Amino acid sequence: MTLVAATYTVALRYTRTVDTELYFSTTAVCIAEVIKLFLSVGILAKETGSLARLITSLKENVFGSPTELLKLSVPSLVYALQNNMAFVALSNLDAAVYQVTYQLKIPCTALCTVLMLNRTLSKLQWFSVFMLCGGVTLVQWKPAQATKVQVEQNPWLGFGAIAVAVLCSGFAGVYFEKVVKSSDTSLWVRNIQMYLSGIVVTLFGVYMSDGAQVHEKGFFYGYTYYVWFVIFLASVGGLYTSVVVKYTDNIMKGFSAAAAIVLSTVASYILFGLQITITFSVGAFLVCVSIYLYGLPRQDTTKIQPSETKSSKERLATV
Repeated sequence: MTLVAATYTVALRYTRTVDTELYFSTTAVCIAEVIKLFLSVGILAKETGSLARLITSLKENVFGSPTELLKLSVPSLVYALQNNMAFVALSNLDAAVYQVTYQLKIPCTALCTVLMLNRTLSKLQWFSVFMLCGGVTLVQWKPAQATKVQVEQNPWLGFGAIAVAVLCSGFAGVYFEKVVKSSDTSLWVRNIQMYLSGIVVTLFGVYMSDGAQVHEKGFFYGYTYYVWFVIFLASVGGLYTSVVVKYTDNIMKGFSAAAAIVLSTVASYILFGLQITITFSVGAFLVCVSIYLYGLPRQDTTKIQPSETKSSKERLATV
């Protein structure tokens, strides 16, 4: 997971700044959804053990359950927006700046977890949230100096896109976790439900954002081997994330995110000429430490906690 996250960030940054025909990010997001759907169907086929059982499972849980499809269309819509915002952000920010700043999804996820999953956070976990905010502030103080990649960038647009992506990540992640852990339905059935609606959502995004240009230049305009590699990484990363949500807690994700920050920073220094400042280094260090501290579990996070009599306001105040 660490390697995929770091490689995806650097590779995506490269494809958005290289001096060639720029592909349409909306079509890349759509294709990633299609690949994830086929991979999920393949894994479900292996899980069921036969073609007949696979068809039965799809009929009962997917095509025969419009309510469940509608339920999983919510994270599909939000994730599609998040993925498109990632393209916008990485087109206007250095990869290391994006990777560290994007960790604001942790306090957002913490808030959504408290409000949506009836959990409380320890003092150490809330402390790590504020430490994270401090680290991100230092990172943004001087995002980056001179870079070898000479392209027109708008840092404010980049940070705005990250803000939207962070909100989407927090809500969609916790919503999907609640759906997955609230029933015994196969994870891959849930993925198929989500990716089917995701394909519809992303196709609509292609039409609304780049419809005229796609019609003129073609759906695969600007695609190279590197672009396909980025799409593959996005697909694998999406599947792996769903497995992490289903079977693990924040410890593994914390270590993975921290390591990904270090790897992407080193890669940006080598590939894009990013000049690492003292404030950036301190901020990155604080982010890594806060991610680790936040991952120290206070309670079992692999299951949905039963509803409590406490209100959301009281759970937020409990430390």
